[in-house]
Amino acid sequence: MLPNSFIGEFIGTALLLIIGNGVVANVVLNKTKGNNSGWLVITLGWAMAVFLGVYTSVKLGGSGHLNPAVTIAMTALNGFDSHLLIPYLIAQFTGAIVGTTIVWIAYKQHFDETNDTAAKLAVFCTGPAIRNSFTNFFTETLGTFILVFGVMAMTPSAATLGTLDALPVALLLLGIGLSLGGPTGYAINPARDLGPRIAHFILPIKNKGNSDWSYSWIPVVGPILGALLAVFLYTSIA
Repeated sequence: MLPNSFIGEFIGTALLLIIGNGVVANVVLNKTKGNNSGWLVITLGWAMAVFLGVYTSVKLGGSGHLNPAVTIAMTALNGFDSHLLIPYLIAQFTGAIVGTTIVWIAYKQHFDETNDTAAKLAVFCTGPAIRNSFTNFFTETLGTFILVFGVMAMTPSAATLGTLDALPVALLLLGIGLSLGGPTGYAINPARDLGPRIAHFILPIKNKGNSDWSYSWIPVVGPILGALLAVFLYTSIA
């Protein structure tokens, strides 16, 4: 039987991606009710996705991380049980793949009606508004630094969140999306980006184009670095 911590992280991350990538699909794909409704709708949808994902994960026995960068940073600085690291990473990445696959099924007709391959990829993963490896990497590192530093400042324990922490974390993500989301789409979560990118590569999406693997390292390495810096700085001064 799978432990509750694994189940909580898996289901929480799957819900995060269903709601998060679901709102992107609603905004960017053709002939949806929310087509072209804009960035504010996307950021609000992702904030609600984080609220639901964190709350559900904690309720089911997970820690509410939903983010490998957070789990890795907490483990590296002895704030999280190292024995749970690999199970958590597996739960987070597989949950992200499953959640995004469900979005594709729900919006399949709209994928078929959309010719823009960039819009289709955007439902799955992030991409830069202006491609520049250094500035894109900096933005992802900065966004994740603020996320993790803010969570540590707002919650009693960032290693294991409580259900009451779901709302402030969601509001923090909303602020990051509104303020720093423009350059890269604010992945700030390796599982949120790489898991769905793998799904985009595998799934039989009509006229899907490429999965932009040349960019894929940035929303993985940048968030991990940002989370490590945030935990190190916070624990040094708090």
